[in-house]
Amino acid sequence: MIANNVLLKLKNPDKDVSEVHSLLLSMKGKIDVLLDIQVEENIRPEDSAYDVLFITKFASMEDLDVYLAHPAHLEVSKFIGSVLDTLASLCYELK
Repeated sequence: MIANNVLLKLKNPDKDVSEVHSLLLSMKGKIDVLLDIQVEENIRPEDSAYDVLFITKFASMEDLDVYLAHPAHLEVSKFIGSVLDTLASLCYELK
């Protein structure tokens, strides 16, 4: 199983965190290869902190690629790109 973790730092977190949270969760049930989705909001804001942690799980790297190209993901990504300052990601195999 593959886990993909993405940290999002938003340009205006006070305004956008809630909408980003909802949009990310809106993909649940729309993308067959998406086995699990979790969204967490930072409760300790600091200059170096990220605002949202987004965790997704897939059966394989191929399924992750399918997810990345899926229209539902592309639509959510387009909005997030418009409010995003920076991001960091870590993809790993669960053992």
